[in-house]
Amino acid sequence: MTAGRSLAALAAALLLLLGGALVARAQTTWPQEITDPEGTIVVYQPQPEKLTGNVLTGRAAMSLKLKGKTEPTFGAFWFTSMIDSDADAGTTVVRDIKVTKVRWPESKEADEARFTRVVEAAAARSTLSASTERLSASLANAEREQRSLAELKNDPPKIVFASELAVLLLYDGDPKWSDVEKSSYERALNTPYLVVRDKRSKACYLSSGALWYSAKDPLGPWSSTTNPPADLVQMLPKADADDPVPTKPPVIVVATEPTELVVSDGEPKWKPVGDGALLFVENTETPWVRELSTQQIYVLLSGRWFRAAGTSGPWSFVRADQLPESFAKIPAASDIGGVRVSVAGTEEAEDAVLDAEIPKTAAINRSEAKLDVQYEGEPKFEKIPGTSVARAVNTPAQVLEIGSKYFAVDNGVWFVAASPKGPWAVADSVPEDEIQKIPPSSSAYNTTYVHVYQSTPQVVYVGYTPGYLWSFPYYGVPVYGTGYYYPAYPGYYYPRPYSYGFHVGYNPWTGWSFGMSWNVGFMHFGIGWGGGYHHHHGYYGGYGGWYGGYRPGWGGGYHGGHNTINVGSVNIGNNVNYGNRDRVGNNLRNNKDAAKLRQPSVYNRPETKGRNADRATVQKNAQQARATRGVTNDVLADRDGNVARKTPSGWESREGNKWQNVDRAAAKDKAQTVDRSAAQAKAQSVDRSQAQARAQSVDRSSVQRDYQARQRGAQREATQRQVPRSQPTSRTSGGGRRR
Repeated sequence: MTAGRSLAALAAALLLLLGGALVARAQTTWPQEITDPEGTIVVYQPQPEKLTGNVLTGRAAMSLKLKGKTEPTFGAFWFTSMIDSDADAGTTVVRDIKVTKVRWPESKEADEARFTRVVEAAAARSTLSASTERLSASLANAEREQRSLAELKNDPPKIVFASELAVLLLYDGDPKWSDVEKSSYERALNTPYLVVRDKRSKACYLSSGALWYSAKDPLGPWSSTTNPPADLVQMLPKADADDPVPTKPPVIVVATEPTELVVSDGEPKWKPVGDGALLFVENTETPWVRELSTQQIYVLLSGRWFRAAGTSGPWSFVRADQLPESFAKIPAASDIGGVRVSVAGTEEAEDAVLDAEIPKTAAINRSEAKLDVQYEGEPKFEKIPGTSVARAVNTPAQVLEIGSKYFAVDNGVWFVAASPKGPWAVADSVPEDEIQKIPPSSSAYNTTYVHVYQSTPQVVYVGYTPGYLWSFPYYGVPVYGTGYYYPAYPGYYYPRPYSYGFHVGYNPWTGWSFGMSWNVGFMHFGIGWGGGYHHHHGYYGGYGGWYGGYRPGWGGGYHGGHNTINVGSVNIGNNVNYGNRDRVGNNLRNNKDAAKLRQPSVYNRPETKGRNADRATVQKNAQQARATRGVTNDVLADRDGNVARKTPSGWESREGNKWQNVDRAAAKDKAQTVDRSAAQAKAQSVDRSQAQARAQSVDRSSVQRDYQARQRGAQREATQRQVPRSQPTSRTSGGGRRR
């Protein structure tokens, strides 16, 4: 693992403490209290510092109220812990807490040892729970990724513009065909759409289930038809009655290489935004902006900005931290306020990067986790350049040969076997050093973001960060895909991950979502045909025969047919995919399908959640901390362990078992010092209590930053709670946030 990617992994993993979005059942209100025979310990919201694997290091302010005492004693403790996240429940459990250092600024030395013993013992047998929205902002002040992934590729795709309703029909290279059983038809394997050719007449047909097109050549031109072959119509599942059908059939634009289609509803209509330094096209779903001072135009694709003098190009990539200053001035409440998530340095971008880094974890029951890998013929492996790793090329599964063993990733879990055909068992460990050498130019790159943390005879603790789902932080913003094109291995065809061609966009509520060049409810990717992912045919297909289908390299693993999304109604105009956060939230709250927009983690999908260990059983010996009623979450500890709290009149720190205003004490001391001789001042300084000296030494800038992060997290949580949380279903829409 390179230093940059190591930091990225630590940064992403740190969010394990920060959990998922909404909280159901588990207690995540701060502060939380732990009871002990000698008294009660109140723990304020932890301040994360570092995480390696799933071992968290941090500090927290606390108070200890001994039995029989009326006033608590305040202090700070440093700790290491293990962490388990349940992103779909919105919580992360901090367990196996080991206190490494305790500081009691206001206690006597004799008491410190006793207080420390109490805290160490109570913490060791307790667990804490946390939620994302209140705690994720703490990452801004923790050790995390400061550099971006240098290995990503940012060459622009082919960008095509159209001024009438159009849909991109994308093939992965030249069309490849496979016979449809018990018929005279063959189907194109390497496109997410239903493209069929009559083997007798060579006539080609394209269908959305409701609309039909015909062509003499699969590359077009395509024309709409109302008279498709009756036997072909009978073979397909019926179209969803709720799907909208456009009055005028969209034009079909064909591509055989990475391409993005930018469509405007008529000629582009430019509208000023913010202070007028920028214009945007209001009648398109693609962020399309013009900078007036240079007349350069910008489009946003898969989280990346591309710039050109005109729509004909040539296009060049522009890093998000090198955009003109006017982009950061786009008002959040404007029609394109959502693009701020792709402008480095904005609050929205900071939030988006944090959200895009949230890892997911699970405790996997060895006895319940099964894997069956199927190959076309005997297993065949190809060496990944620059590594000692070889990847299986004649299976849709992600199987790696490393040394004399075989490792496979299935829905975020590593398996190991002595033979490429198995039998497979959940892996206790994997050769991380070798796996981390896999470069982004390999379609196995996403496996480098899946980890094994711990194991017991019954359970293996695993986790993945969003790089597994092809989402990466890049110079202050999240981007989708590595930017590399992964060609099919000669002689076989299995869908490979795409960066472009599916109109991937990000919004703060649902994360990444797949869309169309213009939302018309026209096509669902990969109409099922008899159900399932037919590994021997290799076509893009829906699972169980329902519409849904192609998910471009999303989750890896053999169950390609399970990893499906319906994108027919994902994009709902600028105001959903790219609009401001409030408008997005309002639209989702008013949309009956809003819950479908969030996907569960790969560990909690219907077909995988049965292998998860029961968390209550795993943590049965721990005491769950409970919320402390009537206590405000306003106490923090600086890096030296000085305790401070925020009040309307300013910062206060502890002095003589009391809270004292830091600014007022400092001003008073300064005034008294001026009136005294230097000798008196020095003498009285020696007499000043150690507590007062410590009180005035609080690193206010540090605690102020942490406090602001805390406030920001609370505000985000309050806003996020307004949107309903989904339950895992077998059919969900694209781009779920915090999976």
